[in-house]
Amino acid sequence: MRARLFVPFLCIALAACGGAPQSTDPAAGAPSTATETAQQQLEQIYAQYWEAALERNPLRATFIGDPRYNDRLPNTLSPAYRDASKEFAALWLERVKAIGPATLDPRARVSYDVFVNNLEGEIEGYAFRDDLMPLNQFRNMASTFAMLGAGTGAQPFRSVDDYDNWLARASQIPALFDQAIANMRDGVAQGLTQPRVLIEKAIPQFDALIADDPEKTVFWKPIENLPAGFAEADRTRLRDAYRALIADTLMPAYRKLRAYAADEYLPATRDSVGLGALPDGEAWYAYLARQSTTTDLSPEQIHQIGLDEVARIHDEMRKVMRQTGFTGELKDYFTHLKADPANYFDSEQDMLDAYRGFRATIEPLLPALFDVRPKADFEIRPVEAFRAASAAGGSYQRPAQDGSRPGIFYANTYDLKARPRYALESLFLHEAEPGHHFQIALQQELTELPAFRRFGGETAFAEGWGLYAESLGKELGVYTDPVMYFGALDAELWRAIRLVVDTGIHAKGWSRQQVLDYMYANSPTEPTRAIAEAERFMAIPGQALAYKIGQIRIRALRTRAEAALGERFDVRAFHREVLNDGTVPMKVLEAKIERWIAAQ
Repeated sequence: MRARLFVPFLCIALAACGGAPQSTDPAAGAPSTATETAQQQLEQIYAQYWEAALERNPLRATFIGDPRYNDRLPNTLSPAYRDASKEFAALWLERVKAIGPATLDPRARVSYDVFVNNLEGEIEGYAFRDDLMPLNQFRNMASTFAMLGAGTGAQPFRSVDDYDNWLARASQIPALFDQAIANMRDGVAQGLTQPRVLIEKAIPQFDALIADDPEKTVFWKPIENLPAGFAEADRTRLRDAYRALIADTLMPAYRKLRAYAADEYLPATRDSVGLGALPDGEAWYAYLARQSTTTDLSPEQIHQIGLDEVARIHDEMRKVMRQTGFTGELKDYFTHLKADPANYFDSEQDMLDAYRGFRATIEPLLPALFDVRPKADFEIRPVEAFRAASAAGGSYQRPAQDGSRPGIFYANTYDLKARPRYALESLFLHEAEPGHHFQIALQQELTELPAFRRFGGETAFAEGWGLYAESLGKELGVYTDPVMYFGALDAELWRAIRLVVDTGIHAKGWSRQQVLDYMYANSPTEPTRAIAEAERFMAIPGQALAYKIGQIRIRALRTRAEAALGERFDVRAFHREVLNDGTVPMKVLEAKIERWIAAQ
């Protein structure tokens, strides 16, 4: 993931502020070598860059648990902010490149390479006007603010100051909504609009959040949950202030954005669904594919990799099918699995209990493959009802850096028939342990790394690691039930299908129905999941490519290490080496593991 994609709906970019980094002060104790001088200068630049980034991107600070800017919400969609962001990225890139990597030790070189790679990619991305299409059903600013304002997400509601911070931040939402409307109008004029189906799905999300009575909205939840220790005067003031905020500021803004989306924007949207149908869309998608995978693979190459992986996984599925004693074609086995009531949860609570029970199973098994684990805890929660219909089957939110908020594994309990039991083990391994929670929380705890690396991320690494974590099930001692292992193969198959259909949509001009037909023909997916996933690929082009490409690269590095080291190969040491620098581009990871192999 790039800095501009850090928060779900905003073009999070970094705008200029602050002066030039100061050089090392000889009076404070001059470094003794050129290497130390360069590294210290770069560390100082990274620290100043990060502080500027957080001040200019208050939501980023909130999501990582830094409370200093919880009352702020700049207009990140404005042309001025975008221009300043591009200038700022170029300025900091120039400062870092002026020092150069020649004298850096290996770990410092990784930081340099990641910084340069990210900012060069960010600057390249400003050629494409994603800011003119800021709204869809998957990245919907209305839903993002509802998650924050409901008091169950990253925005804290523990103190009176916390409550006042949200009052201040939320009062700035109408300006951002107005800018989104202005941008979408510009997009319509330039032929840059969303597919119609995505806006049709976004409008009900607005409807679920709009109510005449402030106390019937999710924004009232913090008042329902006022801490008992608040003074009565504060309780009365906050009730009155939140009622006025919701009735006079938020609901009018939500109604205005909803009305624009439904009445003016929807008629102007397009019937096509791929990025390739837009002006300069072919180059735009090729850029997103490179950014998402952190490789130079073309959409055509990725499409073929997907086809090959689908065929390979189908063969593995047939082996499992025969192991269960089923005779017939793979499609028949898909139908057989979907028809068995035992493969489904009875209720939301049944699903959540099953995930929590599996957590107790997996945690004692982890030391067999890992000698590191994060200190931060995580919780298992259902996806909020207002966004569940369009959300993925599972997702993860990082813990706060100060330990005040655990990580969250969100399990989607909407339409239980679309969430089969046989997906449980692989989804847990991906989103929680040893997947996203394990990797992201560990990265955040690497305090010796520059902050931009502790709290940044590369989608190919993070999602590739999540899918690689799924593949460890048998080594860990789970997937003992053939149907559960089939579920793991189904999960991997789905990521291979993503390579085919994401490139199909955006590079080959596939229609929504072509995508759905391919999914139904090649997997046991239910319509709820297939439709949500297909429309997710339309909404965030290229992101779905990261999973399988990242996993393939990580698995290939392990295979290379096993072959090179033979009996000296230690899987725990390999995993430690993969994780001990946080997320990095695939080329950086490959070079790092090659050095590690040579050092063994």
